[in-house]
Amino acid sequence: MAAAPQLRRPRRPRVAIGRCAAYDARVIDTLRTMFDQLGGLGRLVRNRTVTVKVNLTGPPELHLDGAPVGSAQWVHWGVIGCTLALLGEAGASRIQLCESAGDTSGPLGDYFVRAGWDPSYFLNAAGDVRLINTNLAGDYRYYSRFVVPSGGYLFPGFDLSPAYRECDVFVSLTKLKQHVKAGITLSMKNIFGMLPLTIYGTNAGVDEPGLSTAGYRGEVMHLGQRAPSKSAPQEVDPNSPRDAGYRLPRVVTDLCGARPIDLAIIDGVETMTGGEGPWTTGLALAKPGVLIAGLNPVSTDAVCTAIMGFDPMAAGGTSTFRAVDNMLELAERAGLGTRRLGEIEVAGAAIADVTYPFGPLGAPTAV
Repeated sequence: MAAAPQLRRPRRPRVAIGRCAAYDARVIDTLRTMFDQLGGLGRLVRNRTVTVKVNLTGPPELHLDGAPVGSAQWVHWGVIGCTLALLGEAGASRIQLCESAGDTSGPLGDYFVRAGWDPSYFLNAAGDVRLINTNLAGDYRYYSRFVVPSGGYLFPGFDLSPAYRECDVFVSLTKLKQHVKAGITLSMKNIFGMLPLTIYGTNAGVDEPGLSTAGYRGEVMHLGQRAPSKSAPQEVDPNSPRDAGYRLPRVVTDLCGARPIDLAIIDGVETMTGGEGPWTTGLALAKPGVLIAGLNPVSTDAVCTAIMGFDPMAAGGTSTFRAVDNMLELAERAGLGTRRLGEIEVAGAAIADVTYPFGPLGAPTAV
């Protein structure tokens, strides 16, 4: 009699942690080791188009205690460049470096220049690198519809730059930080910045996407004071709470369902504690000296949350989630991944050996 077939247990998600004390030659060596611990970049990106959504939160002219933006609220330029170089080395056919660049509708390279960065550093990091400001449709001349498979907590879908669709691999490259409204801002929260201000911003068009990139996403996403352009999917329930603590984690989870992240990379070599940018109070510069990467964003962000000294299982209204629902819980409930550290395989450094307590959140901004 034949034996009954055995159910195959799914492989535990793996997250790699690498110590990296400074932005020097150790960055590329540490990233290379981490990617090898995840199974190698080649099997993920060879002969494929890769879109990298980088985190460039806030105006480039705004500095915390005089520190360069890459040492506080932005991903450091060296981490970006080394990531691009390793993607090219692994055989990526095209790399699209993307961000909805602050308040501008101009080229992403010009935004780098405002920060004192040389765009050619990124363009020359690999064979075919393109810099794309996803605040507008740009050369595509249209937006792509991304649908949330589950139907969505807050939105059933989003209209985004086709750069996020016309790729085979999607990378979220972000900073190890807290967020005064969302509690944490890691690989999942980073893709909130995909939302074009022409559709989801203060001065977005009413019926169709507008041209203005002035303002913020707060009126639409944080507070629900206005709707996105009518051409885009509208809220699942227009009577849902108008509270950022309810809305932000659900928007982030919906975005992660609509545009899944294939590789999450978090820069924690240098950063800030207390919030996401110098426009808040109660912040401090910090040097955790760590890089983190994983193939599942929920699990990767859970490990990052623990490294920051917080419990990824914490209930909303507690810990760093003081006034917000825990987005990791919502994402786990939506089937996007596990936040349970016991279900995650950690490669490289142990969480306990690199824990850097971030402490309390600073004072929130108006939106």
